[in-house]
Amino acid sequence: MLSQERIIDTFIKLVKIDSPSGEEKQIADYLVDHLKDRGLEVKVDNAGEKFGGNAGNIVAYLKGNSQEKPITFCAHMDQVSPCRGVNPIIDGNIIRTDGTTTLGADDKLGIAIILEALEDIIESNCEHRDIYILFTVSEEDGLLGAKQFTGENLPCKDLIVLDYLGKPGAVAYKAPAMEKIKCTFKGKKAHAGIEPEKGINAILVAADAISNMHIGRIDELTTSNIGCIEGGGATNIVTDSVTFTAEIRSHIADKLQEEIEHMEKCCREAAQKFGAEYEFTHENCYPPFSLDLESDLYKLTEKAILKEGITPEPIVIGGGSDANILAALGYQSAILSIGMYEPHAVTEYLKIDEMWDTLKVVRNMMDI
Repeated sequence: MLSQERIIDTFIKLVKIDSPSGEEKQIADYLVDHLKDRGLEVKVDNAGEKFGGNAGNIVAYLKGNSQEKPITFCAHMDQVSPCRGVNPIIDGNIIRTDGTTTLGADDKLGIAIILEALEDIIESNCEHRDIYILFTVSEEDGLLGAKQFTGENLPCKDLIVLDYLGKPGAVAYKAPAMEKIKCTFKGKKAHAGIEPEKGINAILVAADAISNMHIGRIDELTTSNIGCIEGGGATNIVTDSVTFTAEIRSHIADKLQEEIEHMEKCCREAAQKFGAEYEFTHENCYPPFSLDLESDLYKLTEKAILKEGITPEPIVIGGGSDANILAALGYQSAILSIGMYEPHAVTEYLKIDEMWDTLKVVRNMMDI
């Protein structure tokens, strides 16, 4: 039977294992041993070696004994800093930290749910579909683990990703692509008090460019943001170099390209206006993903949620996850809310009753 005491113990054990992005070896070793001890086939790739990490993505397989389609459950092993020496505190229905670190419910809660559902499947020796597990590394650091994943060990293309905040029932089925932008303006130094007219102030150029950009929510499916601007020094020197970094996200490829071009146009025109130079670069961080609400995967998710008396809520999200990267490899995903709150903050917490409801939903998916 599913055990609330056991899943809490498992979660506490997981969050006490330090696993900042790129340093997941200890938790990866624990999970490999745990899964092998339960008879799963386990393979680990060399993803970490490709970007300076110390662990790879884990793929595990439990052979089924029913005619139902295989399914994969996915979560990531890394945790947002500060995350060393986590001290979890159980406070009634809440699990939180002592306020000095993140909790790691993002995404060790996802891992704990998967492990407990598997435990029940194995203990009860019940009929179930083929079950695959994918635990990735460095999701929080630019989705690096997923970007190095080849799919070689994971033939099942249907993924349930346990990595979204809020109460059970939300199913993220659509997320945008994201472009990272960097632009540097080159002006000309001069003494600001004696001959400022001989200088070209790169701060003014950048300000002019940014003032003409579309920043914030552009439309329902597109957003843009300036994240950082750097340059300058002493007040008696006309600043000759300024760099800003930005991002643009959209669910629509043509709109994403249109906004990239508009942002560069603003930079080019500002540079021309002040007689400065500029260098503009952009890089795709991840593609969009979209799950058909008529697909077998969504219907399975919906059925499993309804079985627990919870109303399914398909949602469109603005963030990126492993699901975006895996979409480019032909995988389709549904991202589930799992009962965690305030991720990426030292105030992060989870609700035990919502964790329990999510666990039952995941358990349902393994055999219905």
